[in-house]
Amino acid sequence: MVSTILQSFRVAEIRKKLLFTAAILALYRLGSFIPVPGVNVDAIEQIQNNYSTGVLNLLDTFTGGGLSRISLFALGIMPYITASIILQLLVVVSPSLEKLQKEGEVGQARITQYTRYLTVGLAAAQAVGYTFLFRSQGSAGGAPVFDEFNAGTVILVVLCLTAGSILVMWMGELITQRGIGNGISLMIFASIVAGLPGGVTTWWTNPDPVFKIILPFLALGVVAAVVFIQEGQRRIPIQYAKRVIGRRMSSGGQTYLPLRVNMAGVIPVIFAASIMAFPPTIGQLVPGLEGLATTFNPGGVWYVIGETLMIIIFTYFYTAVTFNPVDQADNLRKYGGFIPGVRPGRPTAEFLDRILARLTFPGALYLAAVAALPTIIIATTNAPSSFYFGGTSLLIVVGVALDTMKQLEAQLMMRNYEGFLK
Repeated sequence: MVSTILQSFRVAEIRKKLLFTAAILALYRLGSFIPVPGVNVDAIEQIQNNYSTGVLNLLDTFTGGGLSRISLFALGIMPYITASIILQLLVVVSPSLEKLQKEGEVGQARITQYTRYLTVGLAAAQAVGYTFLFRSQGSAGGAPVFDEFNAGTVILVVLCLTAGSILVMWMGELITQRGIGNGISLMIFASIVAGLPGGVTTWWTNPDPVFKIILPFLALGVVAAVVFIQEGQRRIPIQYAKRVIGRRMSSGGQTYLPLRVNMAGVIPVIFAASIMAFPPTIGQLVPGLEGLATTFNPGGVWYVIGETLMIIIFTYFYTAVTFNPVDQADNLRKYGGFIPGVRPGRPTAEFLDRILARLTFPGALYLAAVAALPTIIIATTNAPSSFYFGGTSLLIVVGVALDTMKQLEAQLMMRNYEGFLK
């Protein structure tokens, strides 16, 4: 990994992409420290303890502490992720959107535009809810969060939070287009890594010796499991027949189609965390629904069960979206390829679908187990409820790092053919 990074800085184009990605992430971290106008900074420090438990702590982790500081980027990238989930679900149930998706780049651009519009609406709605939540917490804690709370203050804060969320979305898309890696995933990666020093301090100062001993082995086990499963794949042999192209005959060859055990990556975990954060957030914002926040409190039994089910569902869903067996079978037949022992066309599609279903099930169980088991183990020790090294956090960090390194290696492979000439 170190040699890959060092080689990347030797290539001018890749070096520019890496520096561009680092600059955008630095700006993102800077924005999480800038409070919105009209906020009492002293009152923010007093109410930050309210974010040490429950769903607010989870959301604060995904925003890199921006939510607890009531910063410009307090909403983070979560509204965009929620909008993406809604649009992907609508594509499945809406024939018009499904037809639009099959139109190639033009249709995908239109769906992306719809996602952005929906992000604006969701960000504005969340901004309104959080504004009144901040005010109530400030009133309960003593010092008011806002210097003056009136219609003008509400409009100003909502506009700032909504604009900050849209700016984060734009920055993530810039990283995807001009940088290295998936911009949205890297935003969450940077937010979680920003809490690493605090997590180490929490572990080191914890009085429970069992917790101190278990944690390093737990973290290493999660990292090893993520790397092992992420790199695991089933290689389907593909045989190409001889073809006559003009006056030339192309010789047939044999290759393989790699099917990863976890083709969805960390996207199901991010989606599941976003969905499971919705009920307790509503319970925090709406008076009279406090029981909803208590029932689905992160770390609780119902939250773990719901997150496990959501991860399994989104793993199958995202795998079906990214890999279509029918299209793969048609492409193989078009270019003269076939799987030995399987007839081309529909039998090939059914064969790939059957193999993919068998691979996706253990991959989904692995994601759910990594996300849930550390929470269950930590709950049996004297770990604090605001503990940082949860399975979800480590899963996202390691998964995003692996995907980014693969893209970096692919960029190097495109510009360095020395290995083929040796």
